[in-house]
Amino acid sequence: MTTTPLSDEAKALVEAHLPLVRHVLAGVAAHYPRHADREELAQAAALGLVEAAARYDEARGVPFDRWAALRIRGAIVDAVRALDFAPRTLRSAAREAEAARVTLEGSLGRTPTIEETAEQMGVPASTLANLQGRVHRSLVLSLDAPCGEEDGDPLTLGTGLVDMVQLQPVEVLEQRERATYLRDALACLPERLKDVVVGYFLDGETSADLATRLGVTESRVSQMRTEALKLMRAGIEAQYQEKPAAQPDDPGRTAYRQAAYAAQLASRSTYATRLSRLPQARSVADPLEVRAAG
Repeated sequence: MTTTPLSDEAKALVEAHLPLVRHVLAGVAAHYPRHADREELAQAAALGLVEAAARYDEARGVPFDRWAALRIRGAIVDAVRALDFAPRTLRSAAREAEAARVTLEGSLGRTPTIEETAEQMGVPASTLANLQGRVHRSLVLSLDAPCGEEDGDPLTLGTGLVDMVQLQPVEVLEQRERATYLRDALACLPERLKDVVVGYFLDGETSADLATRLGVTESRVSQMRTEALKLMRAGIEAQYQEKPAAQPDDPGRTAYRQAAYAAQLASRSTYATRLSRLPQARSVADPLEVRAAG
């Protein structure tokens, strides 16, 4: 995003074409991933319009609405990619595998085997199986999605995903450790970032509510939420690394901050306390306990 102040002409273009943001946003709504925050995508679309106005050159002969629509759509795509859990190389390989499967299905008249698809792609079957596993692990589903009934009561994916009564001991220990890391990660956040995470995800406050309470803009709230989640994710991932990540030759402020946060998270608990912090009868973290951590 450009930091150059907008000219009066650019400001006028932005104000006159604000409805275009909603129009483009609605046009790509069907392609949104379920985990994509709609408010963040709307913010990205608005920033795309500002960027378009700042860079518009009337001398090129392109109508502004056409130029702006492309920039807005590009900003939304960039935002969605930033939220995707899978790298672009994985998505590209998955599309290649799907194209090979469709081609074989048309020529064979049946669903091809994994060996046949791998041969069509020119890779070993084990490579294709590994690719399918990675794609499956990157799939994001809603835990509120219906998945049948039990005794006449509807079941969601969340209620039917795990049998909480018959968990294996190793699953109980793993969930205790993850829950403790999550509570500690929230507790180690800077106070204002923690306030945003708690307010948005646990107290049900909207970005507008948080912006009013904290005295900042909604855009800043979105930035703080993204910053907090990124910091928590990096900090928790660092705890599962077999060895510390190599430090860059000239680390910047962000790298130092992430390293300090990960070190604080690591020192907050031990292996024994992580496994014993939750009562024996519990296997997942209570959101209220998470909120009170620290």
